[in-house]
Amino acid sequence: VGRIGPYTVGDDDNDDNDGCVSGCVFAAHAVTFEVTDGNSTCIKAELSASFSISYNTANGTSVVWFALPSSAAVGSSSSCGGGDVPPELVVSFGAGHALALVFTSDRWLYRVANISLQYNLSDTTTFPRSSSSRIVSVMTNASEISARLNSTYRCLSSMSVSLSTEVNVTFSDVRMEAYMNGANLSTNESVCSADQTVTTAAPTLSPRTTVAPSPIPLPAPERGNYTITDGNGTACLLALMGLQLNITHHSKSLNKTVSKVMNLQPNRTTASGSCGVPRATLMLSEDLTNLTFTFTLNLTTQKFFLSAVNVSAFWPDMTDWFVEGNGSLNFLQCSVGRSYMCSAEQMLAVVPTFSINTFRLQLQPFNVTANRFAAAEECRVDQENMLIPIIVGAALAGLVLIVLIAYLIGRKRTHAGYQTI
Repeated sequence: VGRIGPYTVGDDDNDDNDGCVSGCVFAAHAVTFEVTDGNSTCIKAELSASFSISYNTANGTSVVWFALPSSAAVGSSSSCGGGDVPPELVVSFGAGHALALVFTSDRWLYRVANISLQYNLSDTTTFPRSSSSRIVSVMTNASEISARLNSTYRCLSSMSVSLSTEVNVTFSDVRMEAYMNGANLSTNESVCSADQTVTTAAPTLSPRTTVAPSPIPLPAPERGNYTITDGNGTACLLALMGLQLNITHHSKSLNKTVSKVMNLQPNRTTASGSCGVPRATLMLSEDLTNLTFTFTLNLTTQKFFLSAVNVSAFWPDMTDWFVEGNGSLNFLQCSVGRSYMCSAEQMLAVVPTFSINTFRLQLQPFNVTANRFAAAEECRVDQENMLIPIIVGAALAGLVLIVLIAYLIGRKRTHAGYQTI
């Protein structure tokens, strides 16, 4: 069935409205909505939505399926919010029906805090032979729609949300942004987990064939170049590094705790932060993964160090957002006025369920001059790696010297046994 209008099933009165006994598919098309405050746009959404609603009739229960029509419009109760009032997109359509999305945000993310639907059972076109004429409102706080601030939430895949036992709404082809800084959707996207999932065909196995699971190690991550500037556009924090994240979380599909590894991809990562004394921050965001590094300068010892790491992530197969942090770290210590360098891989254990592997790291969060790194202080691992070949070389040189001395002594003793005639 490829129709947009309402379609009912289950009234059993032998008329032409029965049908679609195994479900309906509707050719819903994306509709664009924009919430403004004066000349400023705060919410913009392009989305398709279809609804499944069960309702009572004189002969029993019917189920109606219908799509959000192209005539749907932004309702008058939509708002950009302000103070304690959150932003809200209300979409009005049909004879007294409305879909509402309420947004909230924190330092990194904005999300749809709740989704509600108001539908009018007196609309006989949508709800034929309804035994009630009341207006029904249903709502849920269970929404997986979230994105980084200053990015567009994108989810082309279908996503069903249950608003009650009688009402379901299915979203698709969604591109949406709240707390906007401009009139257009950001080109920087936060992609939903369904769109990120890649499936591969399972190998064909004989009845006796078994395959043991073998995790595939990730290659070393690409090195990213991240710069934070002050109000004058001058670089005040420099970082060159490859980052690999290790998270232990509960798997939705396997229903058990698993460990996942992800490389941060510099070409998809945005950097932000702040500079100051005694603290500087570097925030990195890639899709639904957000990292914050806090560096502290000890004014007494004149050394800086990584004092805190915070992470929030929502990866495919996670049951909920993974949010962790540790504010009492003492990693990457270095003298102020110098840069910290570590070419070797090193692991930063933040909490038992989260750690970071760094590769080819060089950073300087304080006293940056001329937009360049200062002279580097190398990490202990690099120093030890340099020391080993020196020790081996010295040992070989010593061995050669010992052999040479033994040879000369032996030769001298051989000459001493003869006399000249």
